[in-house]
Amino acid sequence: MTGVETQMTYSNSYTIQHEEAYMTQEDDWDRDLLLDPAWEKQQRKTFTAWCNSHLRKAGTQIENIEEDFRDGLKLMLLLEVISGERLAKPERGKMRVHKISNVNKALNFIASKGVKLVSIGAEEIVDGNAKMTLGMIWTIILRFAIQDISVEETSAKEGLLLWCQRKTAPYKNVNIQNFHISWKDGLGFCALIHRHRPELIDYGKLRKDDPMTNLNTAFDVAEKYLDIPKMLDAEDIVGTARPDEKAIMTYVSSFYHAFSGAQKAETAANRICKVLAVNQENEQLMEDYEKLASDLLEWIRRTIPWLENRLPENTMQAMQQKLEDFRDYRRLHKPPKVQEKCQLEINFNTLQTKLRLSNRPAFMPSEGRMVSDINHAWGGLEGAEKGYEEWLLNEIRRLERLDHLAEKFRQKAAIHEAWTEGKEELLQKLDYETASLSEIKALLKKHEAFESDLAAHQDRVEQIAAIAQELNELDYYDSPSVNARCQRICDQWDALGGLTQKRSEALQRTEKLLETIDQLYLEFAKRAAPFNNWMEGAMEDLQDTFIVHTIEEIQGLSTAHEQFKATLPEADKERLAILGIHNEIAKIVQTYHVNMAGTNPYTAINPQEINAKWDKVRQLVPRRDQALMEEHARQQNNERLRRQFANQANVIGPWIQTKMEEIGRISIEMHGTLEDQLSHLRQYEKSIVNYKPKIDQLEGDHQLIQEALIFDNKHTNYTMEHIRVGWEQLLTTIARTINEIENQILTRDAKGISQEQLNEFRASFNHFDRKRTGVMDADDFKTCLISMGYNLGENEFSRIMSVVDPNRMGSVTFQAFIDFMSRETADTDTADQVMASFKVLAGDKNYILADELRRELPPDQADYCMARMAPYTGPDAVPGALDYMSFSTALYGESDL
Repeated sequence: MTGVETQMTYSNSYTIQHEEAYMTQEDDWDRDLLLDPAWEKQQRKTFTAWCNSHLRKAGTQIENIEEDFRDGLKLMLLLEVISGERLAKPERGKMRVHKISNVNKALNFIASKGVKLVSIGAEEIVDGNAKMTLGMIWTIILRFAIQDISVEETSAKEGLLLWCQRKTAPYKNVNIQNFHISWKDGLGFCALIHRHRPELIDYGKLRKDDPMTNLNTAFDVAEKYLDIPKMLDAEDIVGTARPDEKAIMTYVSSFYHAFSGAQKAETAANRICKVLAVNQENEQLMEDYEKLASDLLEWIRRTIPWLENRLPENTMQAMQQKLEDFRDYRRLHKPPKVQEKCQLEINFNTLQTKLRLSNRPAFMPSEGRMVSDINHAWGGLEGAEKGYEEWLLNEIRRLERLDHLAEKFRQKAAIHEAWTEGKEELLQKLDYETASLSEIKALLKKHEAFESDLAAHQDRVEQIAAIAQELNELDYYDSPSVNARCQRICDQWDALGGLTQKRSEALQRTEKLLETIDQLYLEFAKRAAPFNNWMEGAMEDLQDTFIVHTIEEIQGLSTAHEQFKATLPEADKERLAILGIHNEIAKIVQTYHVNMAGTNPYTAINPQEINAKWDKVRQLVPRRDQALMEEHARQQNNERLRRQFANQANVIGPWIQTKMEEIGRISIEMHGTLEDQLSHLRQYEKSIVNYKPKIDQLEGDHQLIQEALIFDNKHTNYTMEHIRVGWEQLLTTIARTINEIENQILTRDAKGISQEQLNEFRASFNHFDRKRTGVMDADDFKTCLISMGYNLGENEFSRIMSVVDPNRMGSVTFQAFIDFMSRETADTDTADQVMASFKVLAGDKNYILADELRRELPPDQADYCMARMAPYTGPDAVPGALDYMSFSTALYGESDL
């Protein structure tokens, strides 16, 4: 639609007084001047071209201006085209009365628009009076093309002249003072075109002394590129001392309407581009949020099963590897995800703020991807993580205990098996059947010693069975082999008991046949057996492994060892006494030449064995001393690690708590401008981040403690888990607080809120934030609204809460409070404005074509619109028509339209 057609739709808002004043000036139609052939020729050509520029929209035109309007039909059609209104139905007859009727209908329509027709009657037009016909056309041009021109409180001719002066002011050799001689050199026309379409004319090459070239250039360019018909001839203007003012005004008015329409289209296109850019940015933010949320939830979904896997390993090495993998997760894999979670919340808040500022509906993420859903999944991850660490440490303790018990079982079983080796064969011998009396007595005494030895080993067998039972209860991976070995030992022990009893009975039956026995051998055997058993027990104790976790425990073992060493002198006396018995036996044998073959018939223990075991005990004592000293040093180092960790943790823990409290106070009691607050918070954040090396140092100390298998620390109540959680909460809280201030700045700048208003908002918010949590619950918010004069019913309050609390958290943040307080004064694009802009681009049609979108909008945003616009189905639809109402619906929602 042209600028003239657009103006035809405007209401007649000018006052009758204004119209009459202007039209009175033009009523003085100089009929004598019309007789000037040059001027009449110019007016004929100009008025004809002007009429045809509108009539061709209806598919027709005129050749002779005084002849073609005589029947009134094309005159009525011209008025309908330029006004956009329907005139009364014309008469189709050929008689004069029909023609006069049609012309009167046209003249009456002109008069209805506030135009006084002086000396112009229907009969004169029907008679082909050129003077009256040109006068009537000039009146139409004045009313519909010039009268509505308004520039800086001037209108009509003066407004058009002022518009020309403003547009051509920067150009040399152009001085527009009127609508006749100021245009003779053609530079004025070229300047108007160059001002609006500089690519069409190279103004620097034009010369003032070449008016023919200038005029023809302007006329040709206007006709070819601006759709302005050629209404003037360069020869007529150059060859006339004073060109016709009305012809020049008519032609210049076409430039005004052409460029005025282009400017409106540009403004409309800019508005649409702005809205589309905001919408595209918001859609990209939504896509980024959805992807980041999906990736984070997927990582949590993959990680939790790993943390919940409680399948135990059989070896300490395998469990240590699991612990190392868990440390890598804590140190390398989890921190980036903590940052992603924080950034996700910041992006979500920023997106919601931008949507509110642009009057868009609040963003609702896909099901299962809300911030609350992510927080819930993160809580599950934290719970699984804590349980997994506890399980790892318990499993390591269990395996450590199992390894110790298994080694102890093997040692005791080996000693017992070595002792029982050959015992069954010995008990099954029938040597007493052919032995002499002395030999029988010797065998009986020997058997008694064996029974004593057997009883002494009963405790070891019970210990072996108890250890095997404990290994079974602790789910030792090699329990089957342990149970089999234990069963063999118990079965053998039962067999030894039965054989011992059987041999004892046999010897007793022959005891009456035995008379003598060597008491010294018997005494040796009786004393050597327990001493030998004591030495074996001592060797076993000295070689026994130990597990301690504190200084007190190793000190207890050291004390027990010192007590054992204190008994060695008495044991040495016993050894010497036993050896003295053997020496006395040897002396008797030597003295009485007893044929004993140098062996003790009552025991297999000999002095060499006693001495060898005694030497072994003496060798093991210093080794035990060394092992206890090394363990004592290790426990001292563990105690040092505990104190080192505790000293740092007891400082860092309260520091984190203090910083959390300070941030809480800052978020509630902020002073100064938002930029000052943001700068202060960023400096505060920097000081917190600079504290990270101390956290890392504490992590290093904690790793040393775990590597040393230290499971408790009485010097502090803080664990590394407490410190980690506190540090992560501190970083998240300061980042969230900074984001809130940035959103407040964004809201302030977008809404035009002053610092005083923000301070008042903060004061009101803090007053009703009774719990000092940084948010108002629903009851406090309602009280705040009532105090400001709101008359709230339940439905109205529910509606307001759905705006300030779209996530239904039951509370109102300060950012949401600011948005609510400043919402009604916001200067933002509305659905009506966007729809009006599309209507301008569409040429006032109810639909828009793809070519019109591509002509006015950048290619990517034109494609964006076409992809979202539904086909137009109205009664005036044409092929390819698009419904821009559907696009506004997509942008703002039905409620805004």
